[in-house]
Amino acid sequence: MTTRRPTLATVAERVGVTAMTVSNAYNRPGKLSAELRERILDAARDLGYPGPHPVARSLRQGSTGAVGVVLGESLSYAFEDPGAVAFLGGVAESCTAAGRNLLLLATRTPAADAVAVVRDAAVDAFILWSTPRGHPLLSAVADRALPYVVHGSPRLAGVPYVGIDNRAAARALAAHVLAGGYRRLAVISFPLGLRRRDRLLTGVPPRRPAYQVSADRLAGYADAATAAGLDPARIPVYEVARNDRAHGRDAAAALLATRPRPTAILAMSDELALGALAHLADAGRGVPADLAVAGWDGTAGSRTAGLTTVGQSLHAQGRDCAHLVLSPGAMVPPADWTLLVRGSTAPRR
Repeated sequence: MTTRRPTLATVAERVGVTAMTVSNAYNRPGKLSAELRERILDAARDLGYPGPHPVARSLRQGSTGAVGVVLGESLSYAFEDPGAVAFLGGVAESCTAAGRNLLLLATRTPAADAVAVVRDAAVDAFILWSTPRGHPLLSAVADRALPYVVHGSPRLAGVPYVGIDNRAAARALAAHVLAGGYRRLAVISFPLGLRRRDRLLTGVPPRRPAYQVSADRLAGYADAATAAGLDPARIPVYEVARNDRAHGRDAAAALLATRPRPTAILAMSDELALGALAHLADAGRGVPADLAVAGWDGTAGSRTAGLTTVGQSLHAQGRDCAHLVLSPGAMVPPADWTLLVRGSTAPRR
């Protein structure tokens, strides 16, 4: 014999109230006394009633209670990369304060699959983490007609944006390194285009990369080189497919094989720079005696390694992104950065 699954009406009959009153116990608890709500929930537990279906409830309320972060990477990246961890921690802080949940949307997939992830996401708002210009994801998010904010890339007219002035920060970092007597720069770059690959380029790419963060940092390095009388077209740039220490190691090995050999490596993240430092140590190279190294982000690892870097609070930027989508029309202060000078770029003797 099959037992009928309990329903909202079953609970109402047990307690002796209307179905609407039971619905209010779940969806509008403020309309009931604490004693009545507890009687309803006790009866529901006794009957094995799990409560209203979450999708149906969100449709009735017009809200899911969740903010979606469009990561643009594999899901594991959110838990492995220190920058992503800090950023998502800031998002979580704002979501918790607002009584909202956080949904990670990993979109490091073919474009059609990524669009489907966004189209089907049960969220009230989106935060886009460094999305390439022209990617179908941008249109997919806009088509949802929900509040959204961009972090890092790209800047879009009329859309809230959170991020530092990457070009100015890169210019200041490269100028500092050049002033220390390191005249042969090399760069370990984030991905430049939609196709992720590891490759060595000669000179800052003439065409603007798809990722605005990469483009702005390369432009800043080039600004400083030009101001110092150097030709940016002669700076070797190693593009990595992934932002981690293993790729930083490989990039450093490739750059050290170029001629003339670089005297300084500018990495677009601390993770890449720490990977470069590990390779140099294995190769018996001194830092900065043989080669200066600089990173980006100001992570705990950079402090331990004595790494010169651009410091920024990705936690604060994540917090601000969530605040902007949870409170449309709100204002946040511009994201700031600072040049953290440490031993890895001490002036040449």
